[in-house]
Amino acid sequence: MARLLLFGGKGGVGKTTTSCATAVWLADAGLRVLLVSSDPAHSTSDSLNVELGTVPTEVEGVPGLFGLEMDPEAKLSNLLPKVGEAMNNMSSGGMGGLGGLGMMLDPSAREEMEDLRSDIKTADMILPGLDEALAFDELLKHMENPTWDVVVFDTAPTGHTLRFLSLPELIEAWSGRLLRLMRVSGGLRSMLFGRKESDAMKEELERFRRRVLHVRRVLSDPSTSAFTLVTIPERMGVNETLRAHQSLKEYNLPIGGCLVNRITPEFDHPFLQQRRQQELERIDELETALEGVTVGRLDLANHEIVGVDALRHVGRTLYGDVVTFPDAIGPHAMGQVLHHRIHRGMVTELSEEGERIHLHFPGLERSDLSLRSEEGVLYVGVNGREQGIPTSSHVKASQVQASLEGDVLSLLVPKESSP
Repeated sequence: MARLLLFGGKGGVGKTTTSCATAVWLADAGLRVLLVSSDPAHSTSDSLNVELGTVPTEVEGVPGLFGLEMDPEAKLSNLLPKVGEAMNNMSSGGMGGLGGLGMMLDPSAREEMEDLRSDIKTADMILPGLDEALAFDELLKHMENPTWDVVVFDTAPTGHTLRFLSLPELIEAWSGRLLRLMRVSGGLRSMLFGRKESDAMKEELERFRRRVLHVRRVLSDPSTSAFTLVTIPERMGVNETLRAHQSLKEYNLPIGGCLVNRITPEFDHPFLQQRRQQELERIDELETALEGVTVGRLDLANHEIVGVDALRHVGRTLYGDVVTFPDAIGPHAMGQVLHHRIHRGMVTELSEEGERIHLHFPGLERSDLSLRSEEGVLYVGVNGREQGIPTSSHVKASQVQASLEGDVLSLLVPKESSP
C-alpha cells in the first residue's frame, strides 16, 4: 500500500504548492508518486503548469510523477444507484410507488413512509462530507495499487476534510432511516421496490458504509498516513490550524507536522521589520499550542511558485537535496523543514529461486488476502479489491509461495511458472 501524505489547511495558504513540491521531490528521488487533488478549484494543474484530468496523467519533465484532479460531484450520480432508483420508483406514484397500495397500510405506517420518503429522496442524499467520502474512497483505490510508492493528497480546505471524519456517524443515522422504512412497509416492501431491488438497496448501503469505515481506519494508521497542516502567520490562519489540530487529534489522525508559509523575509525596513515581528509572535503562539508537533517555516518567495522548476526549488528548501532511497520497503526518513517517513509500495528481487516480490500492506490479515492468476497475470486481492502485480514472466498462482511478515507480503514466483 502506498504511503499517504496529506496536506491541508485554510484556503489560500499554499497547501497546493507544498504538496506539489513534495510530489516533485519524491519523484526526483526515484519513487513512483501519484499527486491527487480534491480541491474544487483544481489549482494543482495551475501549480504544475500542466493539464490534469480525472485519471492519472504523467507530468512532463518529472519521470515517475503522475497527477489527477478528482471530481467528487460527478461521482454522486453513481453513488448507491439501487437506493436512488428504488426511492425514485417509490415517489413516482402508481404501482411503482405508494399509489393505491398505500391504502393497505395502517395510517401511522403510511404517514411514516411518506415522511421518510421525503427525507431520503435522491436529491437529498447528499450528506455533509459525502463528496469528501467519495474522494477518500477513490484515493484508497490508488493507495491499494502497489505500483505507487507514495500518494500525495492536496486536500480541499480544512473544513471539507473534517466534515468527512464525522460521516460514518451520519451514515449510521441515515441507513437507520432507510431500514426503518423497510420495516414499516412490511410485506409490501418487495411490491414497492421489487425483492431484488430491495436486497440490492441494503447490500449497496452496507457496502458503502464499510468502505467509509475502511477509509477512516487507513487515515488513522500512522504507518500509512500523515497529515501536514499548512498555514500562514496571521491570526485567522493560526486559529484555524489550532482548531484543525484539535479535530485531527479527536479522530486519531496522525499529524506529520505543520508548515508556516509566506513569512515576511528579514529586511532593513521599519514596515517589513514590524510585520515580520508580528508574524514571529504568531509562530511562537503556534509552536506553544502545538506541543509535540514540528513547526517548519518557509519565507515568502520573491516570485510566483508556478511550474516544475519553481516547485523543485521549494522542494529542496523543504527537504534538502534530492537523495536516492535504498531499494527496500522502508520506512525511509526524509526532510529538512518538513519531515516524513515513506515506504516503497513494491520491491522486486531476482534470484536463482525466481522472482521475489515484496508488497507493503500495513494492517493486512491473512483472511483479507486472496491470490489468483488469469492468463499468466498475477492478481493480489485485499478486502475483495484486486490489483495486478507486474512480473517478468507468466504466472500460475498455484505455484506462487506467499508469506506475510509484519507489514510486508512476500511472493516468490519460481522460474517453473514461466511457460
